[in-house]
Amino acid sequence: MATLNGRNYSRAELLKHVGDMRQVAGIETGELTDGFERGVRTARVFTGTGFDFTVLVDRGLDIGPATFAGASLAWRSPTGAAAPAFYEPEGLGWLRGFYGGLVVTCGLAYYGATGLDEGQPLGQHGRASYLPATHLAYGGEWQGDDYEVWVSGQTREVAVFGENLLLQRRISARLGESRLFIDDLVTNEGFQPAPHMLLYHCNLGFPLLDEGSELLCSSEVRPRDAEATGGVGEHRRFQPPTAGYHEQVFYHTPKVDGDGYAQVALANRGFGGGNGLGVYLRFRPDELPWLMEWKMMGEGIYVCGLEPGTNGVEGRAVERAAGRLQYLAPGESRRYHLEIGVLPSQAAIDAFAAA
Repeated sequence: MATLNGRNYSRAELLKHVGDMRQVAGIETGELTDGFERGVRTARVFTGTGFDFTVLVDRGLDIGPATFAGASLAWRSPTGAAAPAFYEPEGLGWLRGFYGGLVVTCGLAYYGATGLDEGQPLGQHGRASYLPATHLAYGGEWQGDDYEVWVSGQTREVAVFGENLLLQRRISARLGESRLFIDDLVTNEGFQPAPHMLLYHCNLGFPLLDEGSELLCSSEVRPRDAEATGGVGEHRRFQPPTAGYHEQVFYHTPKVDGDGYAQVALANRGFGGGNGLGVYLRFRPDELPWLMEWKMMGEGIYVCGLEPGTNGVEGRAVERAAGRLQYLAPGESRRYHLEIGVLPSQAAIDAFAAA
């Protein structure tokens, strides 16, 4: 049953109160119209709890802005959600359209640092976030007394004489809940084995991220490099925006629960005068064995990235040399699942921390 404003409703009861389910939960489609963002299709999803997020259809079916009760959950960069035509694949050109947002997909054939892999120059983080979706569908439907809203579509990373990787994505949420689910299926539709790397770049920002916010995760931690080594002792704590800050990246090996899932959260116990606010990620390490924490406390670039992935972030050549590079055989598919939800109070944060 759906819970709205502290009361439980069956399907029959709720339908007596509304003429259109979009009065309480649903999807509104649209299109960005200005500047570099012009032409990017959108699908705004709302669940009736104050949880609201926007799917960027032409940016890899990623999730851009996300809010809870009016408070932003995701960091947003000044680049905006630039249309796919502005993608610059070489070197660090990916950053010219890195809009932040709640979820940016990196992959599908590679992600991470730039470099040469077997003579092939690879830019940062791959093409996935710049691929416009096809076969877009969306809707809302009852499942017993639960009402689900969903958006689905597919993107394809393909080149003649190269890879042919198809991503089929479904994003769903339920009436009365403050969480979403991403269900992905990646298939090699080519006739040769294809390298495959996939990362969910989740970018959490102010006011969720603020001085005193903390990372909640039971994990073993190691720094990526010398810069992060100096900050490993404070990797769970966050300071105010800091001039001249250099990014730090930490690798986490989280504990797995009895259902095979790992969880991590960013929590701000001081939000709202002490009411508290947090966001958690839940994923399966047998699908996404790596978890990266991107701690960037700079002025304007003030963000905590929580990033489950198939590999580290030092580039495909490094993963190949280490024997960790994965391949999809012709016709082979891989499934990935990610849950992102809101911790709306001190009590919810405490319950998550205790678990």
